[in-house]
Amino acid sequence: MSFFISSLKNSGHLDGLEMAICNVGSRKLAREDDYGSGEWGIFAPHLTIYGFDADADACDQANADIEARQVNWTEKHIPLALGSAAREATLYVTNNPMCSSLYPPNESYLQRFHQLREVMKLDFTVEVETTTLDIFCKDENIDKIDFLQVDVQGADLQVLEGAAGMLESSILAITTEVEFSELYINQPLFSDIDTYLRKKGFTLFNMSHGCRTRACSPITYKNLYGQLLWGDAIYLRDLIKADASPHLNTPDEILKLACIADILDFPDYALELLQYLTINYGNNPKYNCANNIIESLAKLPDLVQQGIGSLPVVAKIRDYASGYAVDLLRIE
Repeated sequence: MSFFISSLKNSGHLDGLEMAICNVGSRKLAREDDYGSGEWGIFAPHLTIYGFDADADACDQANADIEARQVNWTEKHIPLALGSAAREATLYVTNNPMCSSLYPPNESYLQRFHQLREVMKLDFTVEVETTTLDIFCKDENIDKIDFLQVDVQGADLQVLEGAAGMLESSILAITTEVEFSELYINQPLFSDIDTYLRKKGFTLFNMSHGCRTRACSPITYKNLYGQLLWGDAIYLRDLIKADASPHLNTPDEILKLACIADILDFPDYALELLQYLTINYGNNPKYNCANNIIESLAKLPDLVQQGIGSLPVVAKIRDYASGYAVDLLRIE
């Protein structure tokens, strides 16, 4: 749950802030997959969501749902298979369509784990035309993507390679599925994706874990659930380091990154960015977030009891605070 976003919204700091999300593998399977209806919706009507899925029916269903709901943001789902290049490729469609991939499922390996082969068993193949995110953005005159979500069952590195231009020019944060063993034959693994993204200036912040027990075993250790096989890795840029890209090290991008970090449940990083923004650009009210920081921290009773004004982060920005926030500083 975000910590600073509501305060930033109420103070007008988000007014006119454009947020663009690209969701590759956009089949909506759970409530959290509906970005616009979640915390990202705070940017509406200046929120744009591009969804991509190789399944045209899934895209049609998503677009029909968006139209029926008459949402106050822009969202469209495009029936394209994204990869590392524009080419013909084979799509391996599995028993559960959500496990379909540009790589064939590694069934001899999958059958060793509980309930994996059943959902990932190959059903049929179909030839598809792949394109890249860079090509799509160029053709559609899209010059900015802020947050990229990738979940394409083993072909995630292909999508990231095909987004090299957008990674360099605008993308601030990424969530991507990663695998630690070959669930699909010859697929790239976590180490390949991590190396690629680190070279592009991204840092791993956190990762969820997906494990499976061996199919033959009736026992597991109660605090472990088998072998680590996959996860969702979250990567963010560092825009305030000394060698940050000059075209991204701007107050608008730093504010946007702070918002993204907050939504992705990294309030500590969001706070660091908002503090930096206030100290370096706070003479402009648009980037003075001192009141937002103080008011948000004041929601925590333990910090209030300790004394908001005694916190080092607050001491650095107190000269930028005004009004109600100044009154909070007197609580020692």
